[in-house]
Formats: sequence, structure tokens, C-alpha cells
Amino acid sequence: MASQRPNSGYRLDEIDRRIIYALMADARNTSAPMIAEEVSVSPATIRNRIDQLEDNGIIRGYHTSVDFEHADGGLSTLFQCNVPVENREAIAQQVSAIPGVINVRKLMTGRRNLHVMAVGADTQSLERIGRALSELGAEIEDEDLIQDEISRPYTPYGPDETATGPTPMDVISLTGDANVVEVTVSSDSEISGYTLEEAGSRDVLPDDLLVVAIERDGTVLTPRGETTIRADDVVTVLSREGIDDRTLDSFRESTAESDLESDRIDP
Repeated sequence: MASQRPNSGYRLDEIDRRIIYALMADARNTSAPMIAEEVSVSPATIRNRIDQLEDNGIIRGYHTSVDFEHADGGLSTLFQCNVPVENREAIAQQVSAIPGVINVRKLMTGRRNLHVMAVGADTQSLERIGRALSELGAEIEDEDLIQDEISRPYTPYGPDETATGPTPMDVISLTGDANVVEVTVSSDSEISGYTLEEAGSRDVLPDDLLVVAIERDGTVLTPRGETTIRADDVVTVLSREGIDDRTLDSFRESTAESDLESDRIDP
């Protein structure tokens, strides 16, 4: 049976996933404006989202990958250990304090349920670390020198190569055909610049769509008739008839910009 993991209560949307993907790929050389350009929101929104992901324990840190052998001839070793499940947490904390240990990974079940990555200047240093592990109650079942390590971002959080539109959105299915969707408003979309009342009266906002929340620069607004939809807003909409790409056309890049401009000029 899988163990229950703590839940922060924060629900990831497509923008959050793209942020995580970009930071996993190269956190050092990735800026908020770079991510913002990819997902069509403002840099301020990206910075606020990163703060929220950190505050909720989803992004837990940014780590440097070091080639210790190239740096000063250090030996990187993986110790695969077995520890009693009831003592695993306490032993893992003690093991992490051993000089030379740089990573401790706890596995849920089975033997070899504690993986310890350590760096030593020579074999004697690694033997010292091995003895310290044994003294703490970790039974070493295997020990291997690490030649190389390859990391890559989590693919499901990356851009969808088959997507037909540039706007990320996250869909939640409710009872029946009802859907709740978060969609980012494009700068030249049909609805940008209209109030909700205007968008409804001009049939820019479909009758079966209800705007239930608007996130703007990290702040969630309660939508009212006089609320103006702006570019880069992350709008949450509800439809009881179901939602597809065409339903959200008014939030995306407009294909009839000239017609839209003439429509907005008061007679």
C-alpha cells in the first residue's frame, strides 16, 4: 500500500508546471522574463508563482551539480543500505550529518531502502564513511563508485509539442459535462480590454462560460461586471456544457484584429 504523502493544498496549473520544468532544466540561467515569454504571462506573475511554489514546499531548493573528481580528484560513491523501517527517518537524519555525505535518499519499501551518496578524497575516507554508517545501524548491502549522473526535467511538465495554441490551460472535470479551466489571456485576444459586462453583451464571452476568478500579478480578484479583462490575466472559467479549444478562442490570439478594433469604436 502506498504511503500517504503530505499535501500542501496548492494545486498546480499549467503555468506552474512549465515554471518547474524550466527551473529543472537550468535554474541558473533561467530568468522570470524568459519563462514569462514562453507561457505568455508577465514576469511579475512568474516571480509570484515561484514564491508560492517555494512557500508551499513544492520547490524545495536549487542545487549545484559538482564533478568532484574533476575538481580535486574526489571519489563519489553510492552506498545502498538496509535500515529498519521504523528507524529509517531517524537514521537518515543522523547519516546526513556524517562528513562527506552529500545526499540521502529514503525508499518506501524493500531492502536497500536507504541510498547514501558520499564523496571522499581517497578510499580511506570512504572506508571511514562506511564505518560511520554501520555504527548508526545502516547495513551496507552494496557500494559503487559513481562514474557520471544524468539529470533532466520532468517531461510531463514541459511544453506540449502537439499543442495547437500558445496559451497554457488546466482543465478540471466536474460532475456531468462541467469543466473548470484556467486560461491565460493573450495580449491581442478578442476579450482583452473589455469588462465582463461588455464581453457578455457583445457575445465575446460565450453564454455558457462563467468567469469565477481572475489572477493578476499574483493577486486573485473576484470578477464583477465592471471588471476589465487584461492581457496576462489568468482567468478561471466554468462551463456546464464542457470546454474545448474553440470555446476559449476569445481569450487567445485574435484572428480578426481589424474587425475587433472597429467594433470597439463607439458610434
